[in-house]
Amino acid sequence: MTQVSHQQWGQVVGLGRVDLWVLQSALVRVEVLTLGAIIRSVCSRGRDGRMEDVVLGFDDLEGYLSDKRYLGAVVGRVANRIALGRFVVEGEEYRLDVNNGPNALHGGLRGFNKAIWLATAVEGGVQLSLTSPDGDQGYPGEVQVSVSYTLQGETLTAEYQARSTKTTPINLTNHAYFNLTGQGAADVYDHQVCITAQSYLPLDDSSIPSGEIRRVDGTPFDLRKPVLIGPRLKEVPGPGFDHNFCLSSPGDPWTERHAARVCHPASGRVLEVSTSQPGIQFYTANFLDGSMTGKGGARYGKHSSFCLETQNWPDAVNQASFPDCLLRPGEDYQHVTRFTFTTV
Repeated sequence: MTQVSHQQWGQVVGLGRVDLWVLQSALVRVEVLTLGAIIRSVCSRGRDGRMEDVVLGFDDLEGYLSDKRYLGAVVGRVANRIALGRFVVEGEEYRLDVNNGPNALHGGLRGFNKAIWLATAVEGGVQLSLTSPDGDQGYPGEVQVSVSYTLQGETLTAEYQARSTKTTPINLTNHAYFNLTGQGAADVYDHQVCITAQSYLPLDDSSIPSGEIRRVDGTPFDLRKPVLIGPRLKEVPGPGFDHNFCLSSPGDPWTERHAARVCHPASGRVLEVSTSQPGIQFYTANFLDGSMTGKGGARYGKHSSFCLETQNWPDAVNQASFPDCLLRPGEDYQHVTRFTFTTV
C-alpha cells in the first residue's frame, strides 16, 4: 500500500505555488515537485537496511529555478538535441532557440522543466498535467501533456501521455541523476552498468547523431554484460557517456522491454529500468563541474552521477531513418518507464 501526501513547498513569482508530493511504500520513498514534474528524491534501502537518497537535487526551490542541468525534471517538448534548432514538418520550417552549442536541447530556454504542472492524486501516486500553447518555444500546435508517477512496492512508474492540435515532434523523458551510494557521493566509478542494446548512435562534434546505427560489438559501448563504469569511462572518446543506445529498430512496435541495470556492489543497491521507448540515453554527468551546491551542501562534480533517459532517438525529427517522433492531431502519445530499486 502506497501512502500519498502533499504540501506547499514554495512560491514562484508570476507562476504560482509549488507543491511537494510524497509517495511512500514499505520499501521506497519518492518526492515529486509540481515544478518541472521533478523527481526530487528517491530513498531506497541498501543491503545493510539503511535508507539513502539516490537522486541528486536541491534543498530549496531557488536551486531548481536556477538549475541549468535539468536535475530530476521532465524535459520537453523534445528531449535531447535537435540539430541547429531547426526542423521541417508538413513543408513548413520551424526554428527553435539554440541553447546547446549550435543545437536546441531539452525543449528550449523555458521548456517543461521550468513550468508548474497541475497535480491530481491518483491511485498510488500523482498525475501532473500541462498545456503547452501553440508556438511554445517555437513548436507547432497546442499540446496537452501529462505524466503519472505511481509507486508500487519497489517500482516507480512514469507514464507519459500527450495530444496535439497540430503535427509536432514530441519526445518526453525524465532527467533524474542517480548515485546509488547516495546523492552526495563523489562519483559513480564503482557502479556496474548493463544496457541491453545491440547498437548505439555515434555522434558528430556537436553531439548530434551522425545518422549511422552502429553495432556495439568490439566497442566501449558494448554494455550488454555488467561493466564497471570507472575503467570503461577511460575508453570512451570525449568526456564520458552521453549516447543513445538503441533498444529497438526503426519500425519495430514500441513495446515495454528491459533496458538497463545498474548495481552498486558496496551498498548492494540495484536500479533496473524498463521502458516502451525505442532508446535510452546513458549520460555520466560529464558537464557537472562542482559549481552547483546540492542537497545537504553536496558539490556535484563530473561523473558524480548517471542518467538513464528513456526516449526516442536524438534529432529524430531531422533523420528519416530514425523512429518517427511526430505526434499528429487525433493521435495519442503514450509511453511508460519503470524504475525498480532492489538490493543484492
